[in-house]
Amino acid sequence: MTATKTDSAKADGSWSEVLLVFLRLGLTSFGGPVAHLGYFREEFVNRQRWLDDRSYADLVALCQFLPGPASSQVGIAVGLLRGGYLGAVAAWVGFTLPSALAMVLFAYGVGVLGNLESGWLHGLKVAAVAVVAQAVLGMARTLAPDRPRATLAVAATIIALAVPSSWGQIGAIVLGSMVGIGLFREQAPPEHAPLRVGVSRTAGAALLALFFVLLIGLPILASSSSSQALKEFDAFYRAGSLVFGGGHVVLPLLQASVVPPGWVSNEVFLAGYGAAQAVPGPLFTFAAYLGAMLQPSPNGWLGAIICLLAIFLPSFLLIIGGMPFWEDLRRRITAQAALRGVNAAVVGLLLAALYRPVWTAGIVGPADFAVAIAAFLLLFMWRTPPWLVVILCAAAGEAIAVW
Repeated sequence: MTATKTDSAKADGSWSEVLLVFLRLGLTSFGGPVAHLGYFREEFVNRQRWLDDRSYADLVALCQFLPGPASSQVGIAVGLLRGGYLGAVAAWVGFTLPSALAMVLFAYGVGVLGNLESGWLHGLKVAAVAVVAQAVLGMARTLAPDRPRATLAVAATIIALAVPSSWGQIGAIVLGSMVGIGLFREQAPPEHAPLRVGVSRTAGAALLALFFVLLIGLPILASSSSSQALKEFDAFYRAGSLVFGGGHVVLPLLQASVVPPGWVSNEVFLAGYGAAQAVPGPLFTFAAYLGAMLQPSPNGWLGAIICLLAIFLPSFLLIIGGMPFWEDLRRRITAQAALRGVNAAVVGLLLAALYRPVWTAGIVGPADFAVAIAAFLLLFMWRTPPWLVVILCAAAGEAIAVW
């Protein structure tokens, strides 16, 4: 059989070529995961011609089906097709490293530039209100557009607020999958182009098995160990494993993992989340900031590396392990129905996070509310780049504090 462009991509490229292309994207890709996917299509379909449109669309569909950061997973998949396993790693390093370094430097700079009560840091918390509100609205339009799914989203919100821990979020996701299987099975799976990859089913099954072994085994090991590094790795691996619906949904999962144990304060958490909107690349590099700020140690650069690797490891295992089985899985109506329910539930999780911790920490007076509304207007109606909105909110927060 004659090899297609997707079949031969791995043999045609090299990891160094992949690294250079993704490093440029990592330095310039502002705007969040939806914008990232647009940048990727322009680069890999139109400019580099590593993929055709149908193969790229199929990669995006796979990454949206799996938990984890969709844009980073698409990058890992493209790197795998172009440069093999080393290409997958090179794609992740190139796309992730710039924003991860920026977030660690911000963590170090918080102590130098001002305390957590300073006006500009509070402005970052207000910016987070506008960013998350826009994400909730956009996701609700796409993932909960009808009465059953909107109701499911509200139910998930109630569960997450009633059980403010990772168990509440897991329960909402399980509920979403069960309701989805019950209500949405009548919808046929979308048509797609077969995706051929250089990963055997044996290797894929081994990676998927490793994903579940770590997901189940790490909490057991962490609870029986005194190692803080292992506890951190477990918390961030679990967050990376359970995030459906985009990078913003990592907010409630991480907050439930690191704030209640006292590893970071809610103020530290939200200041970093606001700053993460101002850097290019994946939002998941917020984990590097948290790793640098965690108490007790390991923190600093070592903590940042541990948390960053932990939160992205599930993406590697799932995307590379799942690619050999994707065509069969996509044909299963039950799997697609469960995903529709899960996606509606994650809208509810993000709505709960908009209230707590984002709103309760960011909006403490009329001036904060005014800044948040203005920031939302800039994002939603004026399509202002998020990094610019973050800078304006920080400036407004400082001005309010001085005034």
